[in-house]
Amino acid sequence: MRKALLVGAVLGAGAGVGSALFALVTPGEQRTQVMLKEMPAQDPQRRAEAASTKELLLATLQEAAATQENVTWRKNWMDGSGGGGKSA
Repeated sequence: MRKALLVGAVLGAGAGVGSALFALVTPGEQRTQVMLKEMPAQDPQRRAEAASTKELLLATLQEAAATQENVTWRKNWMDGSGGGGKSA
């Protein structure tokens, strides 16, 4: 019985200390909002940069796909004559 009371007291004390630390360390609402604004996804300039980078990448891929070499390779591949690889 004594051990059970001791274990209960230790667990209770640990829970109390943990709760106190959580209350002290947990940031307030204002600090949370500041942290969210500092995140890259929340920054309007960062979002604009990411959007322009994505547009540039997409344009580059579309241009590469439209080159005559790629068009010819796809046409040959669709016809069943294979691609640019060599057969043994």
